[in-house]
Amino acid sequence: MKAPRARAAMTVVAFIMGLLLVLQLRAQGSAGGLGQLSTQDLTTLIASLNLGNGQLRDEVAQLEAQLRDMSDATASGRTNVGQLEADLLRLRRWSGLEPVQGRGVVVVIDGPITADAVNDLVDELRLAGAEAIAIGDVRVVPGSVVGGEPGALVLVGAPLGPEIRIEAIGSPSALQAVLSRAGGIIGRIAVAQPDVVIEVMPRETPLVLPATTRDLRPQDAKPRI
Repeated sequence: MKAPRARAAMTVVAFIMGLLLVLQLRAQGSAGGLGQLSTQDLTTLIASLNLGNGQLRDEVAQLEAQLRDMSDATASGRTNVGQLEADLLRLRRWSGLEPVQGRGVVVVIDGPITADAVNDLVDELRLAGAEAIAIGDVRVVPGSVVGGEPGALVLVGAPLGPEIRIEAIGSPSALQAVLSRAGGIIGRIAVAQPDVVIEVMPRETPLVLPATTRDLRPQDAKPRI
């Protein structure tokens, strides 16, 4: 908005310069022309015109400088806003408020696994560097805990079914290595719950995880002033 006003002001200044020069020359012509003036009068006239033109040039230079400053400020403002929007989107994705996609692993659980074992698997994925996790169609966010009895587990009120599918976005090789290592979480579950079969499948093609439907606004925590 400011840049068009600055351009308009420069146009007006240029128009005034031309108008003053035409009016001055016409006035001089009606008085008998420049030939009627003495050398001293001509010198004074030229000096006056040079002074006026110099002042107008200074005003034009100031307006051009203001226009440059406004353009730079506008560009900087757009850059700052763009950066803030990118940071906000990254935080929303990290917190689960936005759907995300990327490579990772798919963990398929078949059998009557306990809720604690599923929660342990989720925690192990987080420790291994998973950037986003979903169980079934439910995005796992802080406070998301699997509950219920084996064979009838639920997550945030959604039943998980007899076969549980966990999807995690992160380095496929790193996530698989942590889950499948000797003495790791899958090995411990196999010893404690032999009827449970867990398969880890790396995925280089993008997994698509939904956004959470939970209200993540704090209920009790208040900002410190």
